[in-house]
Amino acid sequence: MCTVDIVPDIPERFWHIRYDTAHDPNSPTLPDIESGANCQNFAYELLRHFGRYVPNLRSSNLREDTVYTVPVDDHQPLDLLLFNSTSVAWGAHIAVYVGNDRAIHLSRRVGVATVWPLAQFAQRPEYRVLVGAKRAMRSTPDR
Repeated sequence: MCTVDIVPDIPERFWHIRYDTAHDPNSPTLPDIESGANCQNFAYELLRHFGRYVPNLRSSNLREDTVYTVPVDDHQPLDLLLFNSTSVAWGAHIAVYVGNDRAIHLSRRVGVATVWPLAQFAQRPEYRVLVGAKRAMRSTPDR
């Protein structure tokens, strides 16, 4: 089990971002996340804050990505976790592992960012399957 905990290092601004279903990553003019975000945009922006880069990929594209991420089984802080009601990546929710068997995600149900133990994800139908985990391998779009 990872005993590192990055939660105290997450800036205050991330705790006030509201879930917004209209925050489409394919929009040509994606607004900043302070005006609202979905779980994908939230996760990628949090990674960028900590010096890791993943473009605004949809969950199914993230699962298949080999340019910016690699699949992992041993979760480390800042790994992306994909949760869904089935083992399919399309439409999966994205969370960021924060250490101590927990992850942060921008929950539609809660409305703002929340940290749950991984076991709590498994107890909710929409998050019950951990589809996979990916580790960001770049610090910028071109490196």
